[in-house]
Amino acid sequence: MITLEFERLGLEKGSRVLDIGCGTGRHSAAAFRQPGVVTVGADVNWKDICETRSRLQLHDQLGEHGGGKWALAAADILALPFKDSSFQLVICSEVLEHIKDHRRALAEAARVLQPGHLLAVSVPSFWPEQLCWKLSKHYARSSNGHVRIYRKKKLMNLLRCAGVTPFASHRAHGLHAPFWWLKCLVGPARNNDHPLVALYHRLLVWDMMQKPKATRMVEKLLNPLMGKSLVVYGRKQV
Repeated sequence: MITLEFERLGLEKGSRVLDIGCGTGRHSAAAFRQPGVVTVGADVNWKDICETRSRLQLHDQLGEHGGGKWALAAADILALPFKDSSFQLVICSEVLEHIKDHRRALAEAARVLQPGHLLAVSVPSFWPEQLCWKLSKHYARSSNGHVRIYRKKKLMNLLRCAGVTPFASHRAHGLHAPFWWLKCLVGPARNNDHPLVALYHRLLVWDMMQKPKATRMVEKLLNPLMGKSLVVYGRKQV
């Protein structure tokens, strides 16, 4: 499930990409598929790093890559172990909503980004996320859960304060918002055992694997209205 639109990023051969808070590596793998790109996935969770490694190794074995290289790092977004201006693209997808000191996190992301290059940030969209909080106390209070909800204007102002100028945005995963609302309604936010939740999850997996034109068109129409994720692209000031 890729949240970013890589065609917006203009990656050139030899570009270095940092995926902060890479999780299980969905965006690291997508970056690795770009021609000649060097991809670095970073996360504080060792289990997630191991899953990302397995995913990237599978891409290596299958030849599903752009001929570049990859590496992984155990790293905290509040104190990244990289030199200033080390990367031509920094990805920070579904991370900031977990971080109390999000200003420092964005400052670190901007520090390791080369001037004139792009930072891509995604967070849960405001009203779909707000509805989840209202439907389930557990969703908001779960361990390592979300500590805030972002409005688009607030996120853009935070980027500007970090020295990054926003130039584009969009919403993604319109089909996923109802899935999370359903999970909140039937019980704990991570409860996948309920029959309705399991059925909807099968639909989402089928959609991601098969990419049928009908559901792709439906999601394209839903994204501006109820996309689960808000994505903002910004360029570091020179």
